[in-house]
Amino acid sequence: MTATEISITTPGADTAPLALTDAAALKVRELLDAEGRSDLRLRVAVQPGGCAGMQYQLFFDERALDGDIAIDQPLSGAEGTVPLVVDRTSVPLLVGATISYTDTIEKQGFEIDNPNAGGGCACGNSFCG
Repeated sequence: MTATEISITTPGADTAPLALTDAAALKVRELLDAEGRSDLRLRVAVQPGGCAGMQYQLFFDERALDGDIAIDQPLSGAEGTVPLVVDRTSVPLLVGATISYTDTIEKQGFEIDNPNAGGGCACGNSFCG
């Protein structure tokens, strides 16, 4: 899994809190293209919930919230970018995280490898910080 170099479009931000692997970036781009809207970004957030206390939320969003970090990640080997946004309260919980995408007969979906997650629950849907 490799993550492509990304650029931050929020003034004052010097490093992106997270990155997508090439496979994840291509899948997000495919899903965004299927939506047919140019105003959407993939919002990555951490919210209270789940058995372990916190859970990830990934969804397409057109809103721009105060303090958001906007990330434009180039597609590896293709033209275009994948637009991401992370809210300011989720940034410290996601620094260094990588989102990957798997599509096999056994498993399909996005996974987040987060060095800030202290532990998880048995169901695998939540984590503690």
